[in-house]
Amino acid sequence: MKLIFVILFTLSTLSLSSQNKQVITLNSLLNELIDANAVARWGQPEYTMHQASSYDRLSVSPDLPGWFANNDQNQFIREEQKSGHTEYVMMDADGPGAIVRFWLTMQSNEGRLRIYFDNEEKASIQIEAYDLMKAGFNLGPALLRYHRPETERGNTMYLPLPYQSHCKITFERTDAPAQNSAHYYQVNYRTYPKGTNVKSFTINDLVAEKNTLERVEKELWNPALITFNKEIRLQKNIASNKMESVDLPKGSAAIRLLTLKLSAPTPQELTKAWSLVILKMEFDGHQTVWCPLGDFAGSGFGGHPIKSWYRELDKEGKVTSRWVMPYQKNAKITVVNKADFNVDVDMSVKTGDWKWDNRSMYFHADYKYQQDVKDAQSNYDPAIIAKNDPLAPIEWNFLEIKGKGIYLGNTLSLYNNMDQWYGEGDAKVWVDNDTFPSEFGTGLEDYYDASYAPVVIFQTPFANAPRADNENSQGYNTFTRTRNLDGIPFQKSFRYDLEMLSWKGGTIDCAATTYWYGFPDTKSNISQQPLEHLLPYSTLDKK
Repeated sequence: MKLIFVILFTLSTLSLSSQNKQVITLNSLLNELIDANAVARWGQPEYTMHQASSYDRLSVSPDLPGWFANNDQNQFIREEQKSGHTEYVMMDADGPGAIVRFWLTMQSNEGRLRIYFDNEEKASIQIEAYDLMKAGFNLGPALLRYHRPETERGNTMYLPLPYQSHCKITFERTDAPAQNSAHYYQVNYRTYPKGTNVKSFTINDLVAEKNTLERVEKELWNPALITFNKEIRLQKNIASNKMESVDLPKGSAAIRLLTLKLSAPTPQELTKAWSLVILKMEFDGHQTVWCPLGDFAGSGFGGHPIKSWYRELDKEGKVTSRWVMPYQKNAKITVVNKADFNVDVDMSVKTGDWKWDNRSMYFHADYKYQQDVKDAQSNYDPAIIAKNDPLAPIEWNFLEIKGKGIYLGNTLSLYNNMDQWYGEGDAKVWVDNDTFPSEFGTGLEDYYDASYAPVVIFQTPFANAPRADNENSQGYNTFTRTRNLDGIPFQKSFRYDLEMLSWKGGTIDCAATTYWYGFPDTKSNISQQPLEHLLPYSTLDKK
């Protein structure tokens, strides 16, 4: 027994020592950002994901008044007096850690942002505006971009900012007339275990890593060619209510690239086919993917073009998936045609080597559809305890997972039955033993790297709006966001809910696809259900 204890102690010491030797830097995080393999293995070193945001502070608990309060602007952690001025604290986190996504928007960019690293007295980064574009970082639009520069000054930054012991972000108002103008923010950040070695960010790192930044920017828009060993093809005309399958090479391997060209007899039928042709995947005897092809691609209803880091759908009807999907022994891909017409499928699956170990995880894509989801008017009285009121807004659950894994985003494709904005509600993420959400958002569009109820098409590496039919948001709309450095690890459980709040009040028809990795015994509440009834037949007949 004593010998076993000594061995276990030695192994744990070696593991901790190895972890301490690994240094998290701007360079290492940038390279992780373009490493498609990284998300398919449990993180090393481990980290937890957190968010600081301007959510309405009346929201304390589902059991108390204010849970659906919607005054999400100008909400801060506290005020601090410094040298004759007031700084409003937006984020205050102990390290070691790293900021991995910084979203903000405003009605006026007057003010001053400061980012303090490692308890420094004077902020290393001082921005003379409530506007990350004024930081002087000289980054490309994959890492820092305006949302809608002609109308709003909001922007999203994916430049990682690592820190060793502490990070604080503050905002100082500098223009009296703009004091009460709206300012919103979300800051996603990693926290690593104590003892993890992190090199804190400095402005000089942008000079030292200039070549790396340029390489990452280029690759986020145009991912590098995939290295693979074998290619498996499926070229078939699949009849209505029939399916075709291919078995992948046996042994430990991973799908590196999947492409699928879909054709139908008429353009109108092809539009419907994107929601009625199902992609089903099984790895080592576990079905982990059951999803309409358009939603899997992040395009949603109608198969509109999308170009992102993980997924793409071009104007010719070709889907490209760069999700790395490892397996230990065997895998099978099935294409199921639930349409009432034949479809032509040309699929290529390229596989490469994968060393399966105790950090390897399976890829999942879960799909959920529901018609006539209640979308309450957003002027709901926050003083009412929602759970006691049948007229209260609802939280629509995208999925719930039991087990261990990492959440990497979703696609929300919907038909809005109202003639006004539908997405006023906040996204809420519950992880493991949370008593309050790890992420509490500030509006549907804010989660997807947009702002101020946009009804515009945009394409970025990690967030896209491939469809927006009408300026008033009525009709078909699609948002999608995938996560990389800002993926959310969970040890026991995960839940993603969206408040259903709108400007007018009515209903929407919702299709949500969620992307995540999990260990073999990790299951979701969707994968355990019969799935055929989820297909949106009636929604496809709407104009």
